[in-house]
Amino acid sequence: MVDEQQLRQWGNTVIDIEKKALDNLYQYVDSSEFAQACQLILQCTGKVIVMGMGKSGHIGNKISATLASTGTPAFFVHPGEASHGDLGVLSKNDIVLAISNSGESSEILTLMPVIKRMGLPVISVTGKPNSNMAKLAQLHLCIEVPEEACPLGLAPTSSTTATLVMGDALAVALLQARGFTEDDFALSHPGGSLGRKLLLKVSDVMHQGNALPQVKHDICITDALYEISKKGLGMTAIVDDNQTLVGIFTDGDLRRVIDAEVNLRTTSIADVMTKGCVTITDNVLAAEALKVMEQKNINGLIVTNAQEQPIGALNMLDMVKAGVI
Repeated sequence: MVDEQQLRQWGNTVIDIEKKALDNLYQYVDSSEFAQACQLILQCTGKVIVMGMGKSGHIGNKISATLASTGTPAFFVHPGEASHGDLGVLSKNDIVLAISNSGESSEILTLMPVIKRMGLPVISVTGKPNSNMAKLAQLHLCIEVPEEACPLGLAPTSSTTATLVMGDALAVALLQARGFTEDDFALSHPGGSLGRKLLLKVSDVMHQGNALPQVKHDICITDALYEISKKGLGMTAIVDDNQTLVGIFTDGDLRRVIDAEVNLRTTSIADVMTKGCVTITDNVLAAEALKVMEQKNINGLIVTNAQEQPIGALNMLDMVKAGVI
């Protein structure tokens, strides 16, 4: 068995080496080439085509996904497959972001004459400023690292980390330059939890119409309990003769009423309801409704219109089902 302390030491050494690699990256982001690369991509009316072989390809896939989800149209093209037809996805308005730590990826270099013939600008990302890819590109982003975290100096470790961070730096700089907003982000993530949090409104989640629990203020507690049981939200809105919300009665209120030995058949619901209850409008985000419930330590909300009339209701279970939680 390998000593646990030794394993931890090896792990910490990797982190220390990769931290140094990232510290070394500042000088390359501060260079004029980084800003020029951002400007070139901002001016692009097509797509950013990301290429990379091996580990650089895996990192390139992540970079293209990050760019695409933050407002810069992009996708990954495998250089090996590009030589056999996939290069057809390139159009005259595109930019190529070519990644290779050595800067000598034969698969990418083979494509360079075709890319040049199409007149597409190339931004290379390499650890070797004097490499062929660096020289052939219109712009070069350096990701040179002092050393790999692999003690053999063979497995890409620090270099892939530096490449990924350089890609993130590009994507986030472009995001901010475009004024990309949360709403924009949600539109490209409609199926995920992030999209649901940023797109779903209370109106999309609430129970309304016949599903809305609601009773008049002058009925007895027993009749109100029937409404709560029928609608299954653990609460009911209480309204006056003008259909204006005057209170709420919940499962928690029922427990207090029972403890007080109140007569459920003869006592009016208006005598035991909670007045001045917390409400919300239907046009706010469901995530905001969740925040209100958490802050107020309540399990449900009545949704009202401008006339303070109940138009809907929702509870924590609705948030779970909608994927907001």
